[in-house]
Amino acid sequence: MAGPDGSSVTVPHTALAPDILRAVIESFVLREGTDYGERELTLDDKVARVMALLERGEAKILFDPQSATVDIVAVVR
Repeated sequence: MAGPDGSSVTVPHTALAPDILRAVIESFVLREGTDYGERELTLDDKVARVMALLERGEAKILFDPQSATVDIVAVVR
């Protein structure tokens, strides 16, 4: 679904092949630099956490066709 300005499109995580989905999530966690607390998490742990958020509907994947970029954002309820 495009936003009101037509700039971003929600991409269901289930619509992506598993290897593409993992690449999108890896790209996101590697650029975010998120603080996970006292202990450092492995890349696999971080990917699993983001995947769980997507599966629970607490996050979504957005594609911006104007800039050809993909982002993962929290869903505000």
